[in-house]
Amino acid sequence: MPESKPDENEGISCVNHHSHFQQLRPSIKKIIATKHFLKEAEDFNPNWILDSQHQHFTILHKLEETIKGNHIFRALHKGVHIVYAIDKNHRLILLRAFSNFKHYLRYLDDKKTIQKTIQKSE
Repeated sequence: MPESKPDENEGISCVNHHSHFQQLRPSIKKIIATKHFLKEAEDFNPNWILDSQHQHFTILHKLEETIKGNHIFRALHKGVHIVYAIDKNHRLILLRAFSNFKHYLRYLDDKKTIQKTIQKSE
């Protein structure tokens, strides 16, 4: 019988990896990227987030808040703040990408815009 190789990421956890993402991850049915996100992070691979490929990130799966049942997370990839959500319909929605931390904070404070963006993604 061939020997099984251990998963190379086994036993390694992501920096700031929130356990809430691990609970939600199995229920994710679809990945969606907004038009803003596609413009701001053209070469970003969304599977890095879904598969928790922490080697690509300084921060991954940091739970920022929950807005009307939608969980908002952040990752930091090469100095770019990636904002994404897992909505009530079990979709991972890549919302925005910011290279400026102050712009990211302003966006995070605008809960109405975040909620509208999630709703438009349906």
